[in-house]
Amino acid sequence: MSLDLPAKGCRETPVLKERGQREVFCGLTSIVWLHRKMQDAFFLVVGSRTCAHLLQAAAGVMIFAEPRFGTAILEEKDLAGLADANTELDREVARLLERRPDIRQLFLVGSCPSEVIKLDLHRAAERLSAIHAPHVRVLNFTGSGIETTFTQGEDACLAAMVPSLPATQARELLVVGALPDVVEDQMVDLLAKLGIGPVRILPAHRSAETPAVGPNTVFALVQPFLGDTHAALVRRGARHIPAPFPFGEEGTTAWLRAVADEFGVSRDHFEAVTTAPRARAQKAVAAHAETLRDKTLFFFPDSQLEIPLARFLARECGMRPLEVGTPYLHKELVGPDLDLLPEGPVLSEGQDVELQLDRQAAAAPDLTVCGLGLANPLEARGFTTKWAIELVFTPVHFYEQAGDLAGLFSRPLRRKALLKGGAA
Repeated sequence: MSLDLPAKGCRETPVLKERGQREVFCGLTSIVWLHRKMQDAFFLVVGSRTCAHLLQAAAGVMIFAEPRFGTAILEEKDLAGLADANTELDREVARLLERRPDIRQLFLVGSCPSEVIKLDLHRAAERLSAIHAPHVRVLNFTGSGIETTFTQGEDACLAAMVPSLPATQARELLVVGALPDVVEDQMVDLLAKLGIGPVRILPAHRSAETPAVGPNTVFALVQPFLGDTHAALVRRGARHIPAPFPFGEEGTTAWLRAVADEFGVSRDHFEAVTTAPRARAQKAVAAHAETLRDKTLFFFPDSQLEIPLARFLARECGMRPLEVGTPYLHKELVGPDLDLLPEGPVLSEGQDVELQLDRQAAAAPDLTVCGLGLANPLEARGFTTKWAIELVFTPVHFYEQAGDLAGLFSRPLRRKALLKGGAA
């Protein structure tokens, strides 16, 4: 497999760096997918009633099972530092673990910076871990929307886990990033057919499956927003396999090829394993590319998926990105995608929302990818939008989801065409 590189990619394109008013979703929402992934973990958000309402609204109502997240609500006097919040937190944790003996990992999730809640959750986690060991391991991370975008909650969670992962000298592949179970199973099956293993996953479904890490560990990321986790694994001695992210047929093939090269898989065997799923993915994407081809595209910064998705939409769907905004541009992670992204779009990092709204209006794109807070106002102005959050909650990785990924972008355009035709 050889990649048809553009004459000039975007790795060296100057980046417009903006530091102003942002429009982002809270990092606490990462708990919605993490608590489903880690079956014996519990996420206890330490914060206000507002945080509790946000989680309930984001996660919906759990009817058939008690959810594995909750909120330790700090009243106003706690937020002001006038009460001993540590004593109350210890009491809440003890009650929770008595009621839920199945919990093996407990995450204390800060909803605000420690300067606001007047509570050092890192020390609290160390104290509680010592009290409840070895049955329960207590860790902490921040999901504060003041400090993070919504996908960074996962990064903070996984990075918090890395220092306590067991040590190993074994040569193993560690795949890093939460995927829906069906997508993870497809990935593991492809790697097994290529003869690659053993394969470990972070985050694991259960604490007993927690991966080990050491100097012979090589790791591949499946999410582009895991910069802190990447750095934490490198500090543990693991080595990163750089690759485009597995979105679409081309991205998936390039990701698998990078891993296969690391493990000495022959070209012939690689082609034998991937030819059929590649053909299915190409056919599925082609059905949507008819709608997307030559349409212009504008990304507001939201999920950190923007650069790999722009690469997929430009190269496999024929779209023309005008601006690709991302909250953080980590070239060590998305550099291979930048190499494949054809020259042309503005690359922006961070956000000054008013300035970017002005640029979007001047560009007048056919499709705008943005957060929930901007979508309705832009639709009211006549622009067609795609909610960025759907790209995180929908299975979109690897071959079998390539058509679904393209469909997320083609549907708003088809809907607009149908509505325009009906009005006519």
